Amino acid sequence: MAGHGTQAHPHGADRLCDAGDRVYSRAVRRGRVARADAETVPCLLELALLHPDPDDMRWLVPTSPQEVMTRLLREMHEHVTATQSRMGAAVTAFEWYAALRSDARAPTEGVAIRVLDGLPRIRAAMDEATEACRSEVLAVQPGGIRREDELSEGLHRAMALRRRGVRMRDLYTHVARHGQGLLNYMELMGDAAEARTLDEVTERLIVFDRTVAFIPASVDRTIALELRHPALVDYLVTVFERLWRLAIPLTAPLPDTGIEGITHRERSIAALLAEGHQDAVVAERLGISVRTCRAHIARLSETLGAASRTQLGVRIAQAGLDGPPRSLETGNQAGNQTQAGDQPLTIPAPGSPTGR
Repeated sequence: MAGHGTQAHPHGADRLCDAGDRVYSRAVRRGRVARADAETVPCLLELALLHPDPDDMRWLVPTSPQEVMTRLLREMHEHVTATQSRMGAAVTAFEWYAALRSDARAPTEGVAIRVLDGLPRIRAAMDEATEACRSEVLAVQPGGIRREDELSEGLHRAMALRRRGVRMRDLYTHVARHGQGLLNYMELMGDAAEARTLDEVTERLIVFDRTVAFIPASVDRTIALELRHPALVDYLVTVFERLWRLAIPLTAPLPDTGIEGITHRERSIAALLAEGHQDAVVAERLGISVRTCRAHIARLSETLGAASRTQLGVRIAQAGLDGPPRSLETGNQAGNQTQAGDQPLTIPAPGSPTGR
């Protein structure tokens, strides 16, 4: 029971779970509680907030709050004292190591990889890179429709770049096309910025002048990596350029699927379902909500006449929706023969006029 309680109630006496708080409060008010009432909160026994009544083992009596507080404060004081001692030892040790290094070999700011912990440090590094940028910014922006606050947060950097004549190229998912905020942003940037979209893109990436790149290092994007190693930056630029050639300009329509009743997004969903991905994964990769994804799956099932998920998989394969459309495959081969500086390639939809 003790092991189970530790997993179910991972806390200390200073932050009881709701169930533990109710039982301990009742014990303090009444002087005791029945042992059966505390079975669901073994944490109270583990933390010594309750202990058996020596006169009647069917009951548990509370440890006084004053005693608990004294114990907690003593533990905290011991922890702080130990931490301060460790900090002093660390400073002493590494000051000695630092003295071994001559000034001629001192590290510079141009380190290959720098960890930026926290949004203030990330923003400061981005502002510094923006100020130093003189020619080009490449950016990959995953997710769905861009929120106004996301676009506004980096607007001051974009405007500063625009004033210096810096060229900006952005990659988004197709879903971002439906956001008015992105359209307004692109209109504001004018000829300085160009955007293209894909079914799905990589994680967020920003590259300044092909010399410094930023990528997230945590799921919540509160930690980032600043990369300055030429090989790493070149690799990321190559990835961007290949995605850019496959992407469709924001000003151009999405290609038709060639199958009546199947939209471009539904075709993308079908291909991911055929790979065996769950609804949540499909939604995340395409930048839509799970609810929207399931609505598309329902329409896809209805269009293909599938009565179950298993049957839907069969129908997707029969309709040829389990991979990229043939027009895209042809376009990709042509795109792979172009160089990064060539004119953008627009893949026309089947039966439609050739794009510019």
